[in-house]
Amino acid sequence: MDTQLLSFNQTNLSIQPLQTPRFSFAGVHNFSYPRSLSFPKGLSFNRIRCAMKSYKLSELSRAEVESLKARPRIDFSSIFGMVNPIIDAVRGRGDAAVKDYTEKFDKVKLDKVVENVAELPDPELDAAVKEAFDVAYDNIYAFHLAQKSAEKSVENMKGVKCKRMARSIGSVGLYVPGGTAVLPSTALMLSVPAQIAGCKTVVLATPPSQDGSICKEVLYCAKKAGVTHILKAGGAQAISAMAWGTESCPKVEKIFGPGNQYVTAAKMILQNSEAMISIDMPAGPSEVLVIADKHASPVHVAADLLSQAEHGPDSQVVLVIAGDGVDIKAIEEEVNKQCNSLPRGQFASKALSHSFTVFACDMVEAISFSNLYAPEHLIINVKDAEKWEGFIENAGSVFLGQWTPESVGDYASGTNHVLPTYGYARMYGGVSLDSFLKYMTVQSLTEEGLINLGPYVATMAEVEGLEAHKRAVTLRLQDIEARQVSSMR
Repeated sequence: MDTQLLSFNQTNLSIQPLQTPRFSFAGVHNFSYPRSLSFPKGLSFNRIRCAMKSYKLSELSRAEVESLKARPRIDFSSIFGMVNPIIDAVRGRGDAAVKDYTEKFDKVKLDKVVENVAELPDPELDAAVKEAFDVAYDNIYAFHLAQKSAEKSVENMKGVKCKRMARSIGSVGLYVPGGTAVLPSTALMLSVPAQIAGCKTVVLATPPSQDGSICKEVLYCAKKAGVTHILKAGGAQAISAMAWGTESCPKVEKIFGPGNQYVTAAKMILQNSEAMISIDMPAGPSEVLVIADKHASPVHVAADLLSQAEHGPDSQVVLVIAGDGVDIKAIEEEVNKQCNSLPRGQFASKALSHSFTVFACDMVEAISFSNLYAPEHLIINVKDAEKWEGFIENAGSVFLGQWTPESVGDYASGTNHVLPTYGYARMYGGVSLDSFLKYMTVQSLTEEGLINLGPYVATMAEVEGLEAHKRAVTLRLQDIEARQVSSMR
């Protein structure tokens, strides 16, 4: 659910629709196309125009299939030029700079930059809203608590014991966007695992309302999940304040959460600076890949596509049709109907204009393409979806079966919605309890253990030419031998 993390110029898209002569549906059976539909140019609708390019995998070369996994690229050089002065200003002027930039960008004049959560009164929420967030909290807490592993000690050889210990990161910063959509759900997704991990200082940054207040739903989630401070700022100035620390904002050691391109740029810059912070993961625009077969409801497929498209114009959705018999016309009509009834339909329409559909001959080809694409969210809306789980290699979060919309993971199933995008699911996982922990290894040797292991270590050190390493072992072995000889006299 990374919303509007990066923006881009559509003219820079590396994926282009195939030329009409190259694209053919000859030999494809049981698909129903309206005469007015032209797949190479996209799907056309009335009112809000929704368009998705279309490709048939069996007719593409390997290079063309590979090109479909590419996301729109953005040149950060100009954005870095805008963000660097903000970072420097916050480092040098602290709270004053945060106030200035908040007034400049958000048109809000702050009297106080940071609020101590314990000192704030409990917000009043509608009973139904409160219950919804309480259920989400309970499920998120239960799922992340289950990720806690017991400490284990292993005796690798007689007298040589090793173990791995988890410790919480002392101070963390959580960024909760507040631009085109307020996201209290993100507050839960980030603060609950921090609470379970035992992070002592938890700073939540979120843009203030026009009157300088904090969104009441965000505040409710923050208080419930143990957030200690709320920084009433957004953008690069908020990331900078958490990274450097200010008069009122504690310095943090790791920063989490989605944001716009300025937030992303600030995180990228500061993780390689003297601020000495780490970040959760690389981030890009929100995305979903839906695999559907003839058993999938067109209403559900359309709703799932639009649930990500409405995040913003830079979101990307991919529809993979698995096998024959899928009613494309019905899906097209549902996308049109639902998109035109959405409050954020214009956002969804723009997102669909650079999204695409691919046709796979069967589920094996469909899953193979999904693994290549490595989506943030993967919905498998096919018959017996569970049997394909073992074939999935690359995805941020997976949603199996017709009754599992991506929305449940965004809000309340218990899994985390802060996930790798842009294809980074090939090497990253989403935010979890481990994201808020660091691990230390411990080894303990007895005298017998060093006698057993020491000679091997000394040999390896000698091979590498590290004499001091060798002596750290051999001098101890000599002491042991001397005592043993002495005790025999």
